[in-house]
Amino acid sequence: MIKYIASDLDGTLLQNGAQKPDNETLELIRRLTEAGIHFIAASGRQYINMYRMFGPVQDMISYVSENGALVMDQHKAVTKGSLDRDLVLRITKYAKGYPACNCQLSCESCCYTDSKDPFYIKHMTDVVQYDMAVVDNLADIKEPFLKLAMCDFSGKGTSAIEPFFRKEFGDEIKIVTSGNEWIDFVAPDINKGTALEKLVHYLGFDMSEGIAFGDQFNDIEMLQMAGDSYALSGCAPGVEAYANHMTDSVQEVLKKVLAEL
Repeated sequence: MIKYIASDLDGTLLQNGAQKPDNETLELIRRLTEAGIHFIAASGRQYINMYRMFGPVQDMISYVSENGALVMDQHKAVTKGSLDRDLVLRITKYAKGYPACNCQLSCESCCYTDSKDPFYIKHMTDVVQYDMAVVDNLADIKEPFLKLAMCDFSGKGTSAIEPFFRKEFGDEIKIVTSGNEWIDFVAPDINKGTALEKLVHYLGFDMSEGIAFGDQFNDIEMLQMAGDSYALSGCAPGVEAYANHMTDSVQEVLKKVLAEL
């Protein structure tokens, strides 16, 4: 029996640049909840941004945010991870050598950037609707660092920015792609899969009792560890090898699950 369904957001549950689930998706989540199946949103996004986007069902579900660094249920932190402060600041300093790079430092209260790129700032605050503060120096931030992300909106995307950082820091920190323009830096022991496992056990379920959906390499541990898994047909090449099935639409699978109850 299925007890939980966990889905990545951007490129998976959210398609074609959508910034929040549509009404049909929210209704499917509500129906799943009423049927006793717990929905879990799993993303590299910040928690409060994820919470807001689910509107009428936001308190019915749980959240694996920041690629697993912060797991929340009913506004309670189930688990938290953190990055080494000195390493993060070395990476942000090194980023100055990549002209098109925008740094995004995630903490529990909000995320911070020292970018002065108006397009990036407008995209994150107005389009993605992040709680983000622009600062002169990331070293001034005193909160624990949950996750570091870098993006390149110049058109080169991850094919250029990932090897730039991996060559220098690949032996010290885990670097994963998250979409076409973003890379994320996460602690070696933190990922969506281990975070999901802790949340699932906290909720009283077994990992074998659920389904996971994803499309990027930051989803592979989650796809591997869930009882059943789906990679999206437009996934990053190679991600499909870690899933049991392929699908064009999370929503269609959710409908099938409900129809079989």
